[in-house]
Amino acid sequence: MIVTTTDTVEGRRVATYLGVVSSDVVLGSNVFKDFFASVRDWVGGRVGSYEKVFADAKKSALEELQARAKELGADAVVGVDLDYQTIGGDSKMLLMVAANGTAVKLG
Repeated sequence: MIVTTTDTVEGRRVATYLGVVSSDVVLGSNVFKDFFASVRDWVGGRVGSYEKVFADAKKSALEELQARAKELGADAVVGVDLDYQTIGGDSKMLLMVAANGTAVKLG
């Protein structure tokens, strides 16, 4: 399945718009990741554990988006937008990734 942030697929025409599809994924980190991330805040540098959480959440949201588009008979999702938000306070961080797009049948 083609998934793109653009409104069109180069060299193909949209034959049918099947509707908006969306997925929301919420992943949590654990207390050890949070602790080491706070240490990184003081000393600087990248926080690999959080980068992995972000990558996993993005992958899951896009996979779910594709599954919902396939249920509609789509062979592409165009205009994909990813939104990220952190939820939580001092004790734990939750990451929410929302993916939205338009399921289409290409001609």
